[in-house]
Amino acid sequence: MLRQLLTASRPLSWVNTAYPFALALLLLQQPVALLPLVVGTLYFLIPYNLAMYGINDVFDYESDLRNPRKGGVEGAVLDPRYHRPILIAVAATNVPFLVALVLLGGPASWLVLAISVFAVVAYSAPRLRFKERPVLDSITSSTHFVSPAVYAVALAGHAPDARTVLLLVAFFCWGMASHAFGAVQDIPADRAGGIGSIATVFGARATVLIAFALYAAAGVLAACSGWPTSLAAAVALPYLAMCAPFLRIDDAHAEEANRGWRRFLAINYGAGFLVTMLAIGGVALS
Repeated sequence: MLRQLLTASRPLSWVNTAYPFALALLLLQQPVALLPLVVGTLYFLIPYNLAMYGINDVFDYESDLRNPRKGGVEGAVLDPRYHRPILIAVAATNVPFLVALVLLGGPASWLVLAISVFAVVAYSAPRLRFKERPVLDSITSSTHFVSPAVYAVALAGHAPDARTVLLLVAFFCWGMASHAFGAVQDIPADRAGGIGSIATVFGARATVLIAFALYAAAGVLAACSGWPTSLAAAVALPYLAMCAPFLRIDDAHAEEANRGWRRFLAINYGAGFLVTMLAIGGVALS
C-alpha cells in the first residue's frame, strides 16, 4: 500500500508545487513566518501531489490501461483494490494540513487555497472532469502549479507589484504549455478511451505549436519584468528547444512526443536551479 501511495503521488514532481510556494513566500514575506512556511511547503510537497495524481490515477484507470507510458514515473496504473484506500489516504493526508493552513491564513489566502484544491479535484473527479474539456484542461493543470505561488503571495499579506504579476502570468503560460505538450503523446490512448483533451481536439501539430507559442510568451513576459528577473526569460529557451523537433508531428506519430516529454522532466530541474540562482542574486542586489 505504501508503494502504491508513493507511486501515485509522483515523487519526481513533488518539487514542482512545493518549490513555487516556498520561493514566493521567502521572497515576499519579511520577516518570514516559519510555521506557515514549513506547513505550506510540506503540504504542497506531498499531500497536495497525492491528491492531484492519486485522484487522477483512480478515475483514469481505464484509459491508463491503454497507455503504454503509464506504470512508472509518468503515472501509476493502480490496481482497483487500491482505489478506495488511495482516496481515503488523500482525505486523511490533506484535511489536517488544510485546516492548519486556514488557521494560519486570512480571507485572501482562503480563497486562493479553495481555488487550488477545487482545481485538483475538478481535473479528474467524475461529473466535473475538467481534464476532458479542451483548453480548460490546460488552464486547470496550470492552476495546479501556479496556485501554490499565488497562495504564498496571499499569505504574505500584501498586494503583488507589477513584477510579481508578470512573473506569475509567465509561470501560468509555462503551465499551460507544459500540459498541452504533455497531452500530445497521449492522443492515441485518450482517443481509444473516449477522453477529450486539448490535443485530441486540436491535433498533435497544432497543440505543439500552441505549446511553443505559450513557452515563448512566458519568456517575453519574464523579459519585461525588469532587472534582474528579466534574466529568467532564458529559462524558456530549453523548453522551446524541446518543442521544436515536434512542430511538424502528426497524429499518427503523436506518441513520439514522449521523447520530448522525458526531456521536459529533466529540464524542470535545470530551470529550477537557474530560477534559484536568480532569486539569490536578486536578494543579494536588493
